[in-house]
Amino acid sequence: MKLNYRLQGNGQTIVLIHGLFGSLDNLGILARDLQQDYQTLQIDLRNHGLSPRSDEMSYRAMAEDVLALLDELNMRQIILIGHSMGGKVAMKLTEIAPERISRLVVIDIAPVAYQQNHYDDVFAALNAVTQSGVNQRSEAAEIMRTQGLHEGVIQFLLKSFHQGEWRFNVPVLQQRYADIIGWHEVPAWEHPMIFIRGELSPYIQDSYRQAIARQFPSARAYVVAGSGHWVHAEKPQQVIRIVRKFLQG
Repeated sequence: MKLNYRLQGNGQTIVLIHGLFGSLDNLGILARDLQQDYQTLQIDLRNHGLSPRSDEMSYRAMAEDVLALLDELNMRQIILIGHSMGGKVAMKLTEIAPERISRLVVIDIAPVAYQQNHYDDVFAALNAVTQSGVNQRSEAAEIMRTQGLHEGVIQFLLKSFHQGEWRFNVPVLQQRYADIIGWHEVPAWEHPMIFIRGELSPYIQDSYRQAIARQFPSARAYVVAGSGHWVHAEKPQQVIRIVRKFLQG
């Protein structure tokens, strides 16, 4: 599957992978800073943005999409940065192409299978907008507010609403949500890696330490105070400082 992408800057390549309901623009604030010293590759995962649609949403399939793009662009050695679902795609790449990755940054997700469904209300709101037939973002926002979504979540989702359509495949994401929150452990990958956790987010917990250590024994963790799951959007300068320190270490 040929992914949509944006390639900018010069130097060693950093691949940035967005999370669920996102697009290649979501890690743009990091990309813009890193482009001063690196080449950045921002991608739309399958069923997101301008990349192709598919009924398959396994992490292996998504990681293989990314690997195919790296092969097409002749990128043999990369740094990976992934947020949420994109962090799991990045971690899956350590299994299928371990020698291609020199460093790994995972933002607010753990290599575990989650049990709780955090997005029932989001899917309900997305479907309500689709069924309403509205075309304007302001109209879509009003519908989502009636569904009780937090304003920050609404504004994030609206970035992918264009001319009355969502630029992510809502039916498949809803059907495959169990795969998205699931996880199959990967073999131990011992290269430099960090996890960046939002202090107020539930996605990386102390109870996950053993699972993290089995799969990523060299990993270190950073906690960004006062931030939730979209830590890179809420506290961008703190995240940039952490990433740059790690890349220079």
